Amino acid sequence: MKETRYFYCPDPETSRMLPLEEAEHAVRVLRLKTGDAICVTDGQGHLYDAEITLATRHECAFRIVATHAPAPGWKGQIWIAMAPTKNMDRIEWLAEKATEIGIDRLSFLRCRFSERTVIHTSRIERVVLSAVKQSHKVRIPQIDELMPLGDFISQPAPELRCIAHCYDNLELWPDGMTYLPDLLQANPQTDSQVLVGPEGDFSVEEVQAAIAAGYHPVSLGRSRLRTETAALTAVMMMSIYNRIS
Repeated sequence: MKETRYFYCPDPETSRMLPLEEAEHAVRVLRLKTGDAICVTDGQGHLYDAEITLATRHECAFRIVATHAPAPGWKGQIWIAMAPTKNMDRIEWLAEKATEIGIDRLSFLRCRFSERTVIHTSRIERVVLSAVKQSHKVRIPQIDELMPLGDFISQPAPELRCIAHCYDNLELWPDGMTYLPDLLQANPQTDSQVLVGPEGDFSVEEVQAAIAAGYHPVSLGRSRLRTETAALTAVMMMSIYNRIS
């Protein structure tokens, strides 16, 4: 059986034409032709079974055969806010893999020890869109611009909001740190947000400010993780406890 190909079109019910890049990929790379079946998503939760009605080098038109609104594979919002690494490839890798697993929102933080103070979200959005189609998702995760940590934690946030850091000094936080899965198990299938710091970690003052803003200090385990590994670990943990069985 031929693999089902997913394509993105922001307004399939009105345009019935794939965007140029999507059309060229369908016709020139995949060599699809008139009469072939495809799936089209608007990135907002809708999926369309479609049939190609026109296939040229730069155009691909389709007709809608059926419309679906598949339920997501998880409940609650899965939201990661992280300090981007100096290496863009590692950021893109994280965005791709988090999308494949399942994530609703990815934000970027500027922290005291940040290695990168500028990020072009358009690059991340292209990677995420490709991962959405490859993993047969129907919603495109929201990608936020870089924001100072202080401004970020002053915004409205889910009730279950956490900050993952590597400080284990009980004199700083006498209540200790909670292993993230334990916190998620106690609050299953709820909106959740996890902050992940730069390679040099958050500063103590940043952690204290986040805790004062209602964030739970959490651990991701005993291993010392790179920023993108920590972010993906948190996504995987949230995915497990938010999954719909």
